[in-house]
Amino acid sequence: MKLDISRIITGTLIAVGLLLLGICIKGGIDNVANRGRQVTVRGLSERTVEANSVTWPIVTKEMGNDLTSIYNRIQDTNNRIIKFLTDNGLSADEYSINPPQVEDRVANRYSDTERITQRYLVTNVIVVSSSKVKLVNSLIDKQPELMREGIAVVAGDYQYQTTYDYTNLNDIKPEMIAEATKAARTAADQFAKDSQSRLGKIMTASQGQFSIEDRDQYTPYIKNIRVVTSITYALEN
Repeated sequence: MKLDISRIITGTLIAVGLLLLGICIKGGIDNVANRGRQVTVRGLSERTVEANSVTWPIVTKEMGNDLTSIYNRIQDTNNRIIKFLTDNGLSADEYSINPPQVEDRVANRYSDTERITQRYLVTNVIVVSSSKVKLVNSLIDKQPELMREGIAVVAGDYQYQTTYDYTNLNDIKPEMIAEATKAARTAADQFAKDSQSRLGKIMTASQGQFSIEDRDQYTPYIKNIRVVTSITYALEN
């Protein structure tokens, strides 16, 4: 009995086709079964850093009825404050003098003019802006030295708060993002292990905004930096 070669070839092709079809069907079934199986995890990275920039407004006020006299007193006050700053290590490019702000209390329609004895209230501000945070902090502690010279530095004015900043965020961003991503991966691995699965590819990933906040109200020159990444992984059997 002679073998029909064409039938053998045809049968072989059909068998191979059925095998491939079965593989495709199985893969499709597996994809359907795994579709929707995913886990979203978050990774956190935090740093505590010292501020590297400080802005310190030195506020004084003068009152009187003669603007020329007030101006002269302001000039004298500014000269003594600047001497205090330079004698203690600050340079001329680390401070600036703002224009005086004059309030005419008589011209204020809400004022009780009959009780006003001094017409003008002038606010004078010298602004220190420096990267020498520790030095400026020491000068803030030395403000009583100005009081001994008769200079009353105004404190507690919400318009003129001492502020501290950290400006080197770009230097630590890559490392912090890597730490947050690693922490997210560790959490995802544990979830997959607990669910008797394994991690697949990353479906979505997002990096939260970096936040820089004071560590507490007592040490505003120490900052907490924080970033959170959110990553969604596929889960596979």
